[in-house]
Amino acid sequence: MKLLLDQMTVFRMDGKLSVLIEDGRIVSISPKTPVVSDAQVIKLDHGMVFPGFVDVHVHLREPGFSYKETIATGTRAAARGGYTAVCPMPNLKPVPDSLENLKPELDAIEKDGVIHVHPYGAITVGEKGETLADLEAMAPYVVAFSDDGKGVQRDEKMKEAMTRAKALGKVIVAHCEDETLLNGGYIHDGDYARAHGHKGNVSASEWKQVERDLELVRETGCAYHVCHVSTKESVELIRKAKAEGLDVTCETGPHYLVMNDAMLQEDGRFKMNPPIRSEEDRRALLAGLLDGTVDMIATDHAPHSAEEKSRGLEKSLFGVVGLETAFPVLYTELVKTGVLTLDRLIDAMVTRPARRFGIGTPALKEGAPADLTVFDLNESYRIDPADFLSMGRATPFAGRTVFGKCLLTLCGGEIAWQAEGGEKP
Repeated sequence: MKLLLDQMTVFRMDGKLSVLIEDGRIVSISPKTPVVSDAQVIKLDHGMVFPGFVDVHVHLREPGFSYKETIATGTRAAARGGYTAVCPMPNLKPVPDSLENLKPELDAIEKDGVIHVHPYGAITVGEKGETLADLEAMAPYVVAFSDDGKGVQRDEKMKEAMTRAKALGKVIVAHCEDETLLNGGYIHDGDYARAHGHKGNVSASEWKQVERDLELVRETGCAYHVCHVSTKESVELIRKAKAEGLDVTCETGPHYLVMNDAMLQEDGRFKMNPPIRSEEDRRALLAGLLDGTVDMIATDHAPHSAEEKSRGLEKSLFGVVGLETAFPVLYTELVKTGVLTLDRLIDAMVTRPARRFGIGTPALKEGAPADLTVFDLNESYRIDPADFLSMGRATPFAGRTVFGKCLLTLCGGEIAWQAEGGEKP
């Protein structure tokens, strides 16, 4: 199959260019429109071509929870958001803690994924924190190991996991949460919680486990990645660990970068774990993103049913969706306001996550795989969850006006999403 993206703006390149794609790869990027008789020509006058985005933290819910999301719906939503690669977490049924239990997920990915999907294996059996999963058997088939959704509570068990992961050349990806410090808290322990009678989740529940894990990294030399960092203390701990030379990276989410707990509402679409924290924390995350302490941005896309998110802040399940809103929200709130350069945003959404997890960095150059996305950065619209391709609808960004509409996403040279014609059948 041949595709010609005719006369578009290409990220980090000058002028209008034509991108010719054949057999899944970029053949040429040229200021002149090549004469190709058998190519499908796509002309998007206001389109800017980017390398496909990479999200190393999503929940696709299949197998086990397909009433919330499936590989098919989740990857189509991702493609609509400009993503060409995602890494789904292992809180599934069965939990992928052995090759046998991983196989149903691999089969669903092979059957229904419209973009690249790189699954995680669990750190412990059933994500219960007691017995290590069969890391050796799963290693060739998973991107890394994580018990996301639960922190590994026992120090010796995490140390053992790090030692085995290091031997396998795999990253330990940690949901950092000390359960002894939660005390039933479900939103940030700040002014909003106190004013509205909610139980607060203290920042120490996150950063204390980050602190513990970094000490274990010093002992084991393991490659280590912190999920969804939300506190200023975590940022500072990671900054010092990097200065020390530890093999440590971290991510944060769009909602932590553009929201604080003063923006909460009595609605389940504002409930996620970790919670949206204070303005001081938000500013620390932004500073960390700017100086490279915070390596990348991941959505923690976590769909639930409408009923599960209809119970208010206290009783709704944790988790919001984000694949279809991440880039436009970040572009609008951070790039257009001058807080972040477009280069740094793409670095955080493409280059760094792909490099860290060894899944191939999407690139706009001749010979590279045609994993790319096209956005109209000038088109504004109001976020309406009713339009989502994801089965999840709970987003704190509902109703916001944003800039940046995804027009096209190609994965391996195939159309995974096209705005005018809808998603690929």
